[in-house]
Amino acid sequence: MEKYSASSKKADGISHEAFDTLPLARNNFILMAVAGVMIVGGFLLMLGGSSTTEAFNPDIFSTRRIVVGPAICFLGFLAMAIAVCLKPRKK
Repeated sequence: MEKYSASSKKADGISHEAFDTLPLARNNFILMAVAGVMIVGGFLLMLGGSSTTEAFNPDIFSTRRIVVGPAICFLGFLAMAIAVCLKPRKK
């Protein structure tokens, strides 16, 4: 079987990419993993006890749960978008 380069064409006129070419590089996957950890970490920071009808828990309004956790989640989602959009470096 022949290997096709990125710009080669078969007799039927369809262009084929080489099999060793991936759209994302190793750095993209590392950045995506870091972003995923940030997202999960942000959600974990938002966890905690809740208020019940018998007792009010003032911890539901803590800075960690309403500011820090969502901010880290947002930065994680932003980092995920950047990691997917970054073009791999050419050798």
